[in-house]
Amino acid sequence: MSGRTQKRKTGDRGERRVALYLMLRGYRILERNWQYRHKEVDIIARRGRVIAFVEVKTRMAPSAASPQTAVTAAKRSNIVAAAGAYALLHDVSRRTIRFDIAEVTPKGVNYIKNAFCK
Repeated sequence: MSGRTQKRKTGDRGERRVALYLMLRGYRILERNWQYRHKEVDIIARRGRVIAFVEVKTRMAPSAASPQTAVTAAKRSNIVAAAGAYALLHDVSRRTIRFDIAEVTPKGVNYIKNAFCK
């Protein structure tokens, strides 16, 4: 199995874990791996008036690096652009948009609300 395939499987497991984490906290999962052109949002979830665009980082071991630092400026820009397209296509004008990061490790989920702004 190639390293890319294993990385994708690990990422998929992390995304499923975060989706469950969110559902157990009252979120409805609207989309997984939503794409706009070459940009992707791992999870789009809604609870009440909030639409959360979630970037998932899965790590096999705890990392000294913060999850926020793992999401580069370019990646944040892509997520914001994809979120803008999603907002236009799905009329979320009466909703609050939030950008979150979820870090998944063997110890659990570290979920950071409002990890970055538009």
